[in-house]
Amino acid sequence: MSTEGGTKALVAALSANLAIAAGKFTAFAFTGSSSMLAEGVHSVADSGNQVLLLVGGRRAARAADQEHPFGYGRERYVYGFLVAIVLFSAGGLFACYEGYRKIREPHELQSWPWAVGVLVFAILMEGWSFLTAYREAAATKGAQSWPEYIRRAKAPELPVVLLEDTGALIGLLIALCGVGLTVLTGNGIWDGVGTLGIGVLLVVIAAVLALETKSLLIGESADRTVVGRIRDALVDHDSVTSVIHMRTLHLGPEELLVAAKIGVNAQDSAARVAEAIDAAEARVRRAVPIARAIYLEPDVFSEEKAAAGPDPEATPGGPGPSHRPEDGPTRH
Repeated sequence: MSTEGGTKALVAALSANLAIAAGKFTAFAFTGSSSMLAEGVHSVADSGNQVLLLVGGRRAARAADQEHPFGYGRERYVYGFLVAIVLFSAGGLFACYEGYRKIREPHELQSWPWAVGVLVFAILMEGWSFLTAYREAAATKGAQSWPEYIRRAKAPELPVVLLEDTGALIGLLIALCGVGLTVLTGNGIWDGVGTLGIGVLLVVIAAVLALETKSLLIGESADRTVVGRIRDALVDHDSVTSVIHMRTLHLGPEELLVAAKIGVNAQDSAARVAEAIDAAEARVRRAVPIARAIYLEPDVFSEEKAAAGPDPEATPGGPGPSHRPEDGPTRH
């Protein structure tokens, strides 16, 4: 996903949510509906989330420096995680509390046509925002299903907007049902039930967002198809005969680190090996332009080395040089 595409979807969502929030709070003032209040807070939280994602995208674009030699690309993941926290606390928990309070102390709605009118307006605006994000995401998701796209996307902006807008549309329908049942039955409990349903929905979406962005923060590898293209590009069956083992890591949505041990001919000179490494790096960058940091270690291929894979003692999070397998798991 391009940064430009994500920004377009974010601006559309921000514009829609600001207009919707104003309408919801106006309807709450006239009706006293807790569903409208919860939805108003939800829209304010969503607006803040989009601002966070825009700020994260701008900060992530800063050039690498001595303190951060691989750049600031992961700031987009940090701000994506903050979005999940805001959605959970400011949106979900508040709505759950307001719904519980309204169920315990129900009261009739006043000027209910305001609530219905604003909800219909909000559904139209959220639908526009959702369609904008949907079109942007559809251009990049390829053959993946939508759950796979949400799970595997390396850029957080479009998945966040898609989940937020989906949750908002479902929440608006819940609010509309709550208000409608309250008007039909004259029992304000239904308004509280609708508010509680909105809160539970937001908590679930926030949990999904938190899990996905946490995985990105820890560090995810490239997709299998991208890994396959890198492997194919490394080997030219002349100076580079094989890939003994390889690891990839996303430094940001559009920045990929590649570290590999490649098999070279034992009889080649040092100059020939150096040329082979330079050529392999160039082929990888042509095949996968986001592979910006490439570190290749030449070695003579052997079945034993290929089967052993990367040295576990040299791996971050691995057992470490002082730990033996028979000692059992390490404790931190």
